[in-house]
Amino acid sequence: MDLNSITEIGRPGSRSDLPAWRAGDAWLGGGTWLFSEPQPALIRLIDLSGLGWPPLEVNPDGLRIGATCTLAQLAATELPAAWRAAPLFGQCCRALLGSFKIWNAATVGGNLCMALPAGPMAALATALDGTCTIWTAEGRERQVPASAFILGPQRTVLRSGELLRAVDLPLEALQRRTAFRQISLTPLGRSGALLVGTRAPAGGFALTVTAATRRPVRFDFADVPTAADLRAALDGAIPDSLYYDDPHGAPDWRQAMTRRFAEQLRQELAA
Repeated sequence: MDLNSITEIGRPGSRSDLPAWRAGDAWLGGGTWLFSEPQPALIRLIDLSGLGWPPLEVNPDGLRIGATCTLAQLAATELPAAWRAAPLFGQCCRALLGSFKIWNAATVGGNLCMALPAGPMAALATALDGTCTIWTAEGRERQVPASAFILGPQRTVLRSGELLRAVDLPLEALQRRTAFRQISLTPLGRSGALLVGTRAPAGGFALTVTAATRRPVRFDFADVPTAADLRAALDGAIPDSLYYDDPHGAPDWRQAMTRRFAEQLRQELAA
């Protein structure tokens, strides 16, 4: 869609080239949402493609995912064999159910910053203990756990003029076993519930609930809980008001799927 209110496009080549933020600005990454509907309040786009951020960086501490990394790049990367969580990357990418055009344009950072409940990058980053590095408008950096980055539908911790730079996944999380469940009301529909379970070599069990809820919800246990303990944790931390309600799923259905998938993940990772 043409954005006929845009009068200027900034193309910074480095952080020092980033223009001062002003009302009517928007960061341009992949643009798959930005160009999908009218944006009458926007006047200037700031194109991030010239910043040259590496899409993926394997390092001794784990993996850094650049915010401009596309879903196609993320899904295609070959990760170290010792990283047992590697299948989760492709599973979360496929949960977007986008065409190859979307996969080659949509970015990890954009999917997180849109903060839609069904955004699968939130599930990936939260399940693998991600840390979001944010560039502030004052030229500094701050770190926020991925589990706390999204506050609700289309609401994040980003302040005016701030920019998501990268998501860092620690080595320990990448070495965990993972299990994945996702469901939609239609074969090519938006996720109504997306859950990820992980289990550490030492026995720790974690469960991440997304899509069914208005924001990601993470549970951590020292070991695999009993079915009763897991159900009690779900019901205690996710009140009825936190289950999302839209045409892609009613809250009671999302709650039922969350309970069912949580128990399946518990059993799978207990094996």
